[in-house]
Amino acid sequence: MGELIRGSGNLRSGKRLTIRIFGLIGALAAGLLLLASGCSGDTEKVTVDFSKTVPVARPGTQGSANPPLRVAVAAMVSPKETLDLYRQLLTYLGHKTGKDLELVQRKTYGEVNELLGKGLIDLAFVCSGPYVTGKDKHGFVLLAVPEVHGHPTYSAYLIVSKESNFHRLEDLKGHTFAFTDPDSNTGRLVPLAWLAALHTTPEAFFGRIIYTYSHDNSIMAVARGLVDGAAVDGLIWDYYEKKNPAFTSKTRIIKKSEPFCIPPLVASPQFPAADRERIQNLLFGMHQDPEGKKILGELMIDRFILPRDEWYDSVRKMEQQLNRLKEEPHAPSKP
Repeated sequence: MGELIRGSGNLRSGKRLTIRIFGLIGALAAGLLLLASGCSGDTEKVTVDFSKTVPVARPGTQGSANPPLRVAVAAMVSPKETLDLYRQLLTYLGHKTGKDLELVQRKTYGEVNELLGKGLIDLAFVCSGPYVTGKDKHGFVLLAVPEVHGHPTYSAYLIVSKESNFHRLEDLKGHTFAFTDPDSNTGRLVPLAWLAALHTTPEAFFGRIIYTYSHDNSIMAVARGLVDGAAVDGLIWDYYEKKNPAFTSKTRIIKKSEPFCIPPLVASPQFPAADRERIQNLLFGMHQDPEGKKILGELMIDRFILPRDEWYDSVRKMEQQLNRLKEEPHAPSKP
């Protein structure tokens, strides 16, 4: 069963923020505990299906003089958290552009990529991995990237329970591990590369694999002891550690990856160039506007800057190396 929540609130411009959420059904703990009760001793890959999504149809605005701005946020955090985090930023953009805003959330990064490619949404905050894989296929246009602590970079964190005896990735051999999304850079590609360096695969190394479909869910799963380890977006872990450490305080970072370029804001190739430029100018000037600066501060963002495609080459290189390993006749063995 899918859930569609529409909410609207009056902005100072008189415009509405329409929220379309295709997301979490049931609590994370309940879902994972039910999953854990059926565990066997064999290595098994499991998808934690928190929701079933329904197709997003293009709003009936053809011929409208002022169509809404349709924005997606890839499921880097769970639906409610996404709404809480991005509401002010989207309201700001709606106010400045004089447009209604539609926030579309989908469960997987792949679904967001498809919506962008088909022009069913205009803009999206996407993960670094899906940007790399989707740029050539769908023609994404880079618009902006956040700068945090003076740099447009972030890292993957390997986290475990604070009370555990795990201190290295190797200590998690035979234990339960949480990935976020199959296309996530920090939530899956990076730990795959770590395991490849050990000449092994997730299926051979871990006792059980699950997908949580957001980084905050992965943090929560480790904190509650529902999994033994997880790889998460370092920016998201840092954000919750500062703003709401209820779960991060129960975890411990045992490994960090090299820095990668922060996930960008991209536009559909069908989104008009003039509108893209307008959005860019608004974002690039937010840190100089008192209202915009306050919103950025709450998101722990210094400012938005213009990214370059080559900043994501390290992600491309990692993907290419992992793809070559898949094509080798002999799969990596257990360490």
